[in-house]
Amino acid sequence: MTTIIYHNPKCSTSRKVLDAATEADAEIDVRRYLDDPPDRATLEAIIGVLEDPVADLVRKDPFFKGLELDPADYTEADAVIELLLEHPRLLQRPLLVRSDAAIIGRPPERASAFLVS
Repeated sequence: MTTIIYHNPKCSTSRKVLDAATEADAEIDVRRYLDDPPDRATLEAIIGVLEDPVADLVRKDPFFKGLELDPADYTEADAVIELLLEHPRLLQRPLLVRSDAAIIGRPPERASAFLVS
């Protein structure tokens, strides 16, 4: 089964997960989400199979803080989707998605287990 990896090559964790997938000879489809952000339907589908809390899809990094956003406002699917459509760079990475499940690949060992399951 193919695993889609939403990847940012500037992120060391994302690179580690991609390397692990390659080493495991996993069938992957790499999506550079900053170049080709997921649309609403894709985000809805991901959230529908996400094993993590939907709030975890949002990076609470300096960019998030610079926008003066409140994490408490992004705990529901609709708010998270709207935010990620407007600011795709806030998508937590790496994100691993199959038709039946999705996880945030942090720590990388979690992603490795997902790739071989």
